[in-house]
Amino acid sequence: MESISLLLGEALSPYQVTLTPSGAKGECLITLKNAVGSIIVERVFNRAQLTDKRQLTDVVDGLHRDVLIAEGRLEPCVIAALRNLARDKVMAVPN
Repeated sequence: MESISLLLGEALSPYQVTLTPSGAKGECLITLKNAVGSIIVERVFNRAQLTDKRQLTDVVDGLHRDVLIAEGRLEPCVIAALRNLARDKVMAVPN
């Protein structure tokens, strides 16, 4: 888990990342703190999400999004609009 913690720390810099065991089924709590030590985001993930490369990428992307929302730099409705736009483009592409 130490290597995963280091990877998360690099990917989510400048935030301090703490990875702690949480739950009976091997879940992990990821906590992101800002420079003054305030908690910005806390999320629980399944250990499998942190050991699979593709899922770990999704975890990091989700945490980036959550930080932007928590800091008021991105509104949740913007995310929904972007997802709908992307889905509409995929459906409009002719085969």
